[in-house]
Amino acid sequence: MYFSQLDRITDGRILRLSRDMPIRNLLTDSRKVIREEGSVFFALRGERYDGHQFIEELYATGIRQFVVGEDIDPARLPGTNIIRVAEPLYALQELARLHREQHTIPVIGITGSNGKTIIKEWLFQLLSRDYSIAKNPGSYNSQVGVPLSVWRIHPHDQLGIFEAGISQPGEMERLERIIHPTIGIFTNIGPAHDDGFGSPEHKAVEKCLLFRRCERVIYCRDHTIVNDTLSQATIPGYSWSFHREADVRVTSVGTEHRFETSDAEFTLTLPFTDKASVENSIHCITLMVYLKYHPSVIADRIRSLRSVPMRMELKEGINQCQIIDDSYNNDLMGLRISLDFLLNQKQKKKKRIILSDIQQSGLSDLQLSKQIAELISQSGIDSFVAIGPAMGRNRDLFPASADFYPDTPSYLAQFQAATYRDEVILIKGARTFQFEKIANRLQRRLHGTVMEIDLGALVHNLNYFRARIPDQTKIMVMVKAFGYGSGSIELANVLQFHHVDYLGVAYADEGAELRRNNIELPIMVMNPTEESFDLLIRHKLEPEIYSFHILQALIAYLNNQSCVVHLKLDTGMHRLGFEAEGLDRLTELLLANRNITVGSIFSHLAGADEARHDAFSGEQATQFEKMANAISSRIGYKPLYHLLNSPGILRLTSMHYDMVRLGIGLHGVDPTGEHHELKPVATLKTIISQIRHVRKGDTIGYGRSGFADRDMKIATLAIGYADGFSRAFSNGRGQVLINGRLAPVIGKVCMDMTMVDATGIEVNAGEEAVIFGKDLPIQCLADKINTIPYEILTNTSERVKRVFVAESI
Repeated sequence: MYFSQLDRITDGRILRLSRDMPIRNLLTDSRKVIREEGSVFFALRGERYDGHQFIEELYATGIRQFVVGEDIDPARLPGTNIIRVAEPLYALQELARLHREQHTIPVIGITGSNGKTIIKEWLFQLLSRDYSIAKNPGSYNSQVGVPLSVWRIHPHDQLGIFEAGISQPGEMERLERIIHPTIGIFTNIGPAHDDGFGSPEHKAVEKCLLFRRCERVIYCRDHTIVNDTLSQATIPGYSWSFHREADVRVTSVGTEHRFETSDAEFTLTLPFTDKASVENSIHCITLMVYLKYHPSVIADRIRSLRSVPMRMELKEGINQCQIIDDSYNNDLMGLRISLDFLLNQKQKKKKRIILSDIQQSGLSDLQLSKQIAELISQSGIDSFVAIGPAMGRNRDLFPASADFYPDTPSYLAQFQAATYRDEVILIKGARTFQFEKIANRLQRRLHGTVMEIDLGALVHNLNYFRARIPDQTKIMVMVKAFGYGSGSIELANVLQFHHVDYLGVAYADEGAELRRNNIELPIMVMNPTEESFDLLIRHKLEPEIYSFHILQALIAYLNNQSCVVHLKLDTGMHRLGFEAEGLDRLTELLLANRNITVGSIFSHLAGADEARHDAFSGEQATQFEKMANAISSRIGYKPLYHLLNSPGILRLTSMHYDMVRLGIGLHGVDPTGEHHELKPVATLKTIISQIRHVRKGDTIGYGRSGFADRDMKIATLAIGYADGFSRAFSNGRGQVLINGRLAPVIGKVCMDMTMVDATGIEVNAGEEAVIFGKDLPIQCLADKINTIPYEILTNTSERVKRVFVAESI
């Protein structure tokens, strides 16, 4: 397709046609541009951006084709092709739709509230042995992401797998025309993006529009709304169910799942136990059954199913380098996105890429190498390392300065750290090349203390709690106190990605910082002050109101500006909150100030984690309902009700109400001690600075409080009470884990160092010691000094570097 054809396709008007060129690459983000012959920039417009503002900047980088939504002066952009259309987004979508029509391959379309990206990536793993597959990279499932993804269908592709997400009515009709799926998967209907729809049923109807031309739709009959919506739309389904008659009947005992169809019965062991992963994997299995895969093939492929890798991680590397670690997957579109990310690093550093062969692309080695070489050439990177036989056989296509190795061991055999200095290095490899070994070699060994945050474990815990509340119950996640020590901004980004409903912070400046980092979720501020009202209003934060003093101060400040508030009631905690005697006065103030909207009414249980307080918790719940209902009836609408924290979610299932507040449980700490499926999120590690041997009778540390009752080996750790390792751990009360063995603290914990008894442990300076983590639970640490995990986590100093890792988010 050539640029000159766009006026007919888009009903636009060509402002300039300097040299007719083919359309090869569609661009929408001025920050992520690789200059290619045939690139076209679509000047999209939104609430916070306007692509027209960046046209001259893009022209300076070499882009010569533009689709615009307003008149611009072509004379200022000589040598360009420019077309004016009514709406650049619709032009982008129409171009992708026509491209899809040119390919008659089967396409699997996936939608639903949760699980779309996981199912898409798992299907790619399960089916890529049999098909060359085109798919969305990452979660490119939006009005912009879908056309960019579908545009990448190539003539050699045999199957497409595309997910579609919507946030308001009317969007799915456009995505359906672009994807045109022949088989559908409808995952579920949950609370994500509820605000854009009148009801869950309305949202299901809108999502169902993706399937209007499908031959079959895979779905779970146990999801009543999904089942009813497909039935009412007379869309043919292929269903599975735990509890109802279906095309595939599933019976589960532990990890064993028995599948019964009209012509087969078989049993599979799934490599997952959480409800969400089990459901997602059964969607995939049901599709394979529908496609007539033999049970033995399904079993073999399911056994090899692995977690979906996390998106790229930016890590600190050796010799002032930065590492972009994308070492588990490699395909052409993913390479383009990774290069975009590399080039968007604005540091004044050279840029290098270490790349493996792309496997199962459907292209010959020569065709593939040509496309990779073109991308590398146009990206303008400084150094290129190619690993794999395919690129090696076609090395003449690449820059003369490129280095080639047949495999990863060959590269590692010649590795010299001094070669890499003051660079940004993208590491991108297919899984079979084991590029994690390269990442490990290039990553700087931090000589100090780090808290490692496992985002995959965090999402596992989120899904664990989600599975224990009703579908309609919302989740507020507390990210106060620096995200319980784990880093508020990073956690908030993951939680926003996974569609939690609310965030809770302690102070307004915490919420403002989240807003400055593009967190758009509703945020409740638990401790508002009069001095913080400006921040609250400017950043659309929602204060907790617990007293007449703070309410009246807010009313005076607002002066008819609007604000959403959350009313705190005291039902027996006796910490903060309105009491029953003040409700008449409270509702009178609210009725007199209609610019204030009550977003929720809540209270806090005093003993949710212990069964001995259950009767009192029940009294609190009764009091809460009575007070909340009185407020709702007076103000004329019902806000959200919420009462439960993490232990309450697990123990007091009759009190879930409209929303729950998830805090410490998200981090894998279970105050009830009963839910062992939760995974620890944080691992605190430090480095052994020195090993020394002391003789029997010597003393160790300040005050000579450590005494060697025998010849001892002492390891000095790079952690102290300034890092959050309490002085209460002194003199044997604390223990750390070194090479799988416990080493007790000897002497007093210092400000920046701690000595431990490593006698009998094989250990050297520079090795790791674990303060807490999977094999040394934080609860054990807390018990040693008669405190709680909350205190251990939140006391971990912000000077301790946080490193975020995950297999799947």
